[in-house]
Amino acid sequence: MITSRLNDAALGEAEPVRAAAFVDAVPAIAHQVAPRRVSYAFAKRFLDIIFASVFLAIFALPLLLVALLVKLTSRGPAFYVSERVGLGGQRFKFYKFRTMRVDAEERLHELLAHNEKDGPIFKMEQDPRVTPIGAFLRKSSLDEMPQMIHVLTGKMTLVGPRPPVPREVEFYSCEEWRRLSVKPGLTCYWQIQGRSDLDFETWMELDRKYIEEMSFWTDLKILAKTPIAVLSGRGAY
Repeated sequence: MITSRLNDAALGEAEPVRAAAFVDAVPAIAHQVAPRRVSYAFAKRFLDIIFASVFLAIFALPLLLVALLVKLTSRGPAFYVSERVGLGGQRFKFYKFRTMRVDAEERLHELLAHNEKDGPIFKMEQDPRVTPIGAFLRKSSLDEMPQMIHVLTGKMTLVGPRPPVPREVEFYSCEEWRRLSVKPGLTCYWQIQGRSDLDFETWMELDRKYIEEMSFWTDLKILAKTPIAVLSGRGAY
């Protein structure tokens, strides 16, 4: 069981778990793209483009209104921009609606003792950094909607492991680096089976399960179950 490595790292008490072989400073296992049929890759990308294009066209105005609401109800920008790690360990700028105060990153250190999850992730159900409108956006998953732009541009896909932040990846084991052998996504098994209610090991296990089962029908099954999971609000914080 991985325990409290995020907390230890912040306090300078732990060394990252590194993979044995590196390619351009990235463990080689991350470059080993999961086997897939050409037809599946084509169908997956086609679905991404069609779905993201239609979504952004239909919901452009509602998304603009959400951005305005975020901007008017708390100090700071409407969008939260951070760095995430994608396919093969490549980093990219990641966008979502801002749900926290602008000093959220600076306050993380003082909250580490209240981390409710194991492993290199930080989750706190009653996080004091979350704004009132941010709590609603998280519960409804509306904060994630700007990521449709990443799906359209190809940095992300509709179905795949969630993109981690660099500080989490630094503490991945060799096996956990497998998550980066496929493109990150908006939803996956983790999203429909409990989200933040799941512990880190279960989360990683579900991502490995997806990588092993990857197919167009698996993607459709997960997409079909995602709205129900989102509406339930389970594990959304």
